[in-house]
Amino acid sequence: MRCCKGLLIAALLVPAGFVHGETDVPSGAASLSNPYTGDANAAVAGEKLFASMNCDGCHGGGALGFTAPSLADGRWRFGGDDGAVFHSIFHGRPHGMPAYGAILPADAVWMLVTYVTTRPVPREVPTAAWQATP
Repeated sequence: MRCCKGLLIAALLVPAGFVHGETDVPSGAASLSNPYTGDANAAVAGEKLFASMNCDGCHGGGALGFTAPSLADGRWRFGGDDGAVFHSIFHGRPHGMPAYGAILPADAVWMLVTYVTTRPVPREVPTAAWQATP
């Protein structure tokens, strides 16, 4: 039920005039440019989408990690530049990350990218402690 509620909230948060399910997006992450770079309002809208789409159900509150990796620790499995993060959200990734490109318009995905890429890296990264140091 929360997923359906999230879709309704997401529809209300996405600015008017965007086509639902818009897929006119290049598949190569390197060719993508975030139209919301530096836009604090887009980051706030992305934070609301993050909660309403239940991203925090896997990535944890504040994107700090839970059953899915932290998006705030400065480490990215598939690349942390905006194009790579967009690709991960829009097209999904193997072993758990669903594709949201058929659910959210590209501009909403960019708002999510803006939110997660502007998260401050915590002072202590919990998963860093188990890594061997040279």
